[in-house]
Amino acid sequence: MADLSVNIAGVHFNNPIIAASGTIGFGREYGEFYPLSVFGGISCKGTTLKERPGNPPPRIAETPMGMLNAVGLQNPGVEHFIKEDLPWLKRQDTVAIANVAGSTCEDYCKTVEILSETDIDMIELNISCPNVKEGGVQFGTSCESVAAITKAVRACCKKPLIIKLSPNVSDIASIAKAAESEGADAVSLINTLTGMRIDINTRRPIIANITGGMSGPAVFPVAVRMVWQVKNAVSIPVIGMGGITTWKDAVEMIMAGADAIQIGTALFTDPYSPVKIAEGLDKFLDSRGMKSVTELTHTVITE
Repeated sequence: MADLSVNIAGVHFNNPIIAASGTIGFGREYGEFYPLSVFGGISCKGTTLKERPGNPPPRIAETPMGMLNAVGLQNPGVEHFIKEDLPWLKRQDTVAIANVAGSTCEDYCKTVEILSETDIDMIELNISCPNVKEGGVQFGTSCESVAAITKAVRACCKKPLIIKLSPNVSDIASIAKAAESEGADAVSLINTLTGMRIDINTRRPIIANITGGMSGPAVFPVAVRMVWQVKNAVSIPVIGMGGITTWKDAVEMIMAGADAIQIGTALFTDPYSPVKIAEGLDKFLDSRGMKSVTELTHTVITE
C-alpha cells in the first residue's frame, strides 16, 4: 500500500481527504457510518463569534450535476463549539479544522483569538463573507481586502492558518499571492460559485435568498483550473476542492497541484464516498509504482 499521509503547514494528515466545511456539520452524523479517521481531516461547520440562525427556507436547491445552498452560516457560535463539539471531535483520530466566518474584521479576529487558546489543529478562514462595514462586498474579492483580513487574523492566530478562496474573482492566482504575502500557511479553493434557480411556475427564485453557492460535479473543471493556477503562483500548500466525487477526480485534482483535497457535495449523495476515494487513490498509486501520494502532486504535463 502507498503512503497516503501528507503534511500541510506542519500538520500531519493520515490521508489527503478532508471533509469540506458545511457538509459534515461537526462530524457526529457521519460517525454513525464509519470511524471519522477515514478522513485525514474535518473542516467543521462555519463558526461565527455568536450563534447564527441562518437564512430562511427554502435554502437548498438541486441543479444539474450539483446543488445550490444559501444556508447562511447557521451555527451555534464559537463558545458552544468549543464546549460541546471540539472535545468529541478531538477523540476521533482525525485533524480538526475550525472554519471561521464573520461580518467584520473584528469578528474574525475575536473568533480566531478564542480558538487559538484551544486544542484545535488548524483554522480555515472563510473569506467569502460580506463585509458589512464595506457595504456587503465580500472579503475575498480583491487582493487588497484579502491581504488586509489575512494580516489582521495572522496577528492574533496561534494555529496554522488556511485561507479559503472564493472563485468569484477575475484573477485567483493574485488573490492567493495576496494571502501568502500576509502570512497564510496554506490556501484552500474553490469555495462555491454564485448561482440562481427560478421556479418557472411561480416565476420566483427557488431559494429564499435568491442566489446561493453552487457546488458539485459541474464546478469541477473550474476548480481544477484554479488549483493549477494557484499552485503555479504560490509556495505554500494548496488544498483543492470543488466537485470531487470519485477517486479519479481526486487523482486529477492532486495532479493539478493539490497537496490535499476536500470533498463536500459528494457526501450528500454517497456518505461512503471518502472511503471509496481513499481506496481508489491507493490502488491507482500502487498501479503506477508510487510509494507516496506526494509523488502525484502537481505532476500535470502542460508543455
